[in-house]
Amino acid sequence: MENVNRRKILFIVTQSEMGGAQRYIYEVSKALAGRYEILVAAGKGDGELFRKLENTGVQPLYLSQMRRAPWPWQIILAIKEIFDLLKKEKPDVLFLCSTTAGLLGSIAGWIYRGPTSVIYRIGGWAFRDPRPFWKNWLIFWAEKLTARFKNLIVVNSEYDWHIAVEERIVSPEKIIKIHNGINPDSLDFLPKEEARTTLITRYQIPDTRYQIIGCVANFYKTKGLEYLIGAFARPGLPRRHGLKLLVIGDGKLRPQLEAQIKKLGLENKIILAGRIPDAYKYLKAFDVFALPSLKEGFPWIILEAMAAELPIVATNVGAMPEIIENGEEGFVIEPKNSQVLAEKIKWLLEHPQEAKVMAIGAKAKLVKEFSLQKMVEETEKTLLPQRET
Repeated sequence: MENVNRRKILFIVTQSEMGGAQRYIYEVSKALAGRYEILVAAGKGDGELFRKLENTGVQPLYLSQMRRAPWPWQIILAIKEIFDLLKKEKPDVLFLCSTTAGLLGSIAGWIYRGPTSVIYRIGGWAFRDPRPFWKNWLIFWAEKLTARFKNLIVVNSEYDWHIAVEERIVSPEKIIKIHNGINPDSLDFLPKEEARTTLITRYQIPDTRYQIIGCVANFYKTKGLEYLIGAFARPGLPRRHGLKLLVIGDGKLRPQLEAQIKKLGLENKIILAGRIPDAYKYLKAFDVFALPSLKEGFPWIILEAMAAELPIVATNVGAMPEIIENGEEGFVIEPKNSQVLAEKIKWLLEHPQEAKVMAIGAKAKLVKEFSLQKMVEETEKTLLPQRET
């Protein structure tokens, strides 16, 4: 059997700031670095991915031409940059993560025509994002046309698998599902009281008896944060004594969200905390975790909230119904519904014993079904020579 221990794997992702695709690359490359030669290339961002990969044995590479939404001339320059990288490094596997990297990287791989196997992992199809129809139509056809340049497509939810097959983006034999996974024992959560005290002090919450609804999300349209803010304008929640919503994250929608909060008169109820490094460490400070997304793949933060044994309310998008059974490990509701979101949050606050049972069940399911080891093992199978076509 061929020795595969030092096969060269080149991961490419659009941006170097941490998000779902970057988290996947970080976890997998760190786990496999001792057995493979791993290179990780990424475009602009805050560079957090590269910082986290320091001292892991993974070689970071900066792509100066890669953009999340490139102009036509930037597309050409980015394809050339990836092509030149392929010629220089001659990887055995080109592993593309995120939409732009997947589209441009597969074209560069097709032009390169080396012995490289091209794998594309998508954490939620971008043409399902809330944007104008014509933009999603263009992305859909870009995905469909470039699928022929990929040897294998990896999705992380049954939902996205069915979309790909039903829309004939790819044939069933060229697409597999690998769920995200984490190791709960490796998460160094701050103890509940320490996490609460830190947040209460930092954001000047006046009373330690306050109940805190937490959310961790980038301020993107897909995260549906306006509906979570809207939930606090519904009868019941804002009138509760000592209730705060604390959203950890940031992004281009901050001005719109701040304007919404001001319009609803919720300045004393809602805190937009900005980005906090390793935000998961503070999860135990929350009484309920809410994720109101309009579109997801398989959100890592939900796994972390399950590991922290938090009561969860999330929306029925992407892999959420595969992660949480509604009414068992938490609540899964339809998106864009502030009223139901408010009702479920209120129920969890008013039924702490039942909420605790849900949270314990969620952690048990996490340990059983969504382990880091399982995710890494299933990913490694895609890197072996027999997977090449």
